[in-house]
Amino acid sequence: MTFRPELAVASLLLAFTPLAAQSVTLPQESPAASVSQTIGITEISVSYHRPSVNQREVWGKLVPYGLNNLGFGPSTQAPWRAGANENTLFTCTHHVQIGGKPLEAGTYGLHLIVTESGTITVIFSRQTTAWGSFFYEPTQDALRVDVTWEDAPHQEQLVYRFDAVTRTSAVLSLAWEKKRIPISITVDTDAVVVANLKRELQGSKGFHYQAWINAADFLLSRGLELPLALVWAETAISGPFIGERNFTSLSTKAKVLDKLGRTSEAVGVMDEALKIGSVTDLHQYARQMIAAGRKERALAVFKLNAERHPDVWPVNYGLARGYSAVGDYPAALQALLKAQKQVPPGDTLNPPVISANIEKLKQGKDIN
Repeated sequence: MTFRPELAVASLLLAFTPLAAQSVTLPQESPAASVSQTIGITEISVSYHRPSVNQREVWGKLVPYGLNNLGFGPSTQAPWRAGANENTLFTCTHHVQIGGKPLEAGTYGLHLIVTESGTITVIFSRQTTAWGSFFYEPTQDALRVDVTWEDAPHQEQLVYRFDAVTRTSAVLSLAWEKKRIPISITVDTDAVVVANLKRELQGSKGFHYQAWINAADFLLSRGLELPLALVWAETAISGPFIGERNFTSLSTKAKVLDKLGRTSEAVGVMDEALKIGSVTDLHQYARQMIAAGRKERALAVFKLNAERHPDVWPVNYGLARGYSAVGDYPAALQALLKAQKQVPPGDTLNPPVISANIEKLKQGKDIN
């Protein structure tokens, strides 16, 4: 039988036809990208694909104005996919507001209706697994918000970025060609954090007294739910299996009581805390009292620290601050001269400050 090489090659090609039809991983012309930003404790992220301008006319051509029949799929009134390839996905871990309108936590397909006037309708769709906008269905809209685009420097590859970030807000911007489309996002961070604290304290984190202190401190710092802050502070002290009666837990309760206007109770709890506090604990608390304008209280605590920890750094520096706060500059000067001799070896920050403060006291000036 005569060997026919062309038949052998044909047989080989047929043998590999099924393999050729299988999917392989190759680079995409519009590569995948993602960007994320934390607002408070809420994480916002966008996953998308980045088309390039590539010398094409973008707005009104590559991205047609209005709703369009794209020639594939069931949607005859399709918006723009806000990127390339699969759905652009917007995810928020907690409830947010987009342009002042509420959007629940979750993942959404992001689409845009672009108009020649520059008004852009931003669509958050519950459809998240479609390719582009070919299968867009308006009944799946979770939210629509109108924004206005802005002129911007040329951006060759489409990009999403977060700007103007605060603890409660950010602006998500799509930039491409010479336009920027800003989308404002706001978060009720205090409400989100409080709800999250209540949930976390019911779980494994609630078995650590420090978690209850941190939670109480947050409510205290924001002036939120102070009666609850007191409950949490007391749990840190006396909660079954977890309570720790130490300087930090007691002082936290004292601060909450003080904020609630229960001053005499706050003083009693704080006095208990001071009995078991370290040199640093007492020193820092006394400095807080100076900052709060409670000068006599500060001096009393600085003196207590000196009685319990004589000549230990930074006790005499604290005494100097306490005496200075009440205007007794000669006593402050004597204490600071002692402190100057007690600076720990290797400390290069305090010596020049102490020298400057000595000169201030000699001139009758407060060093606080």
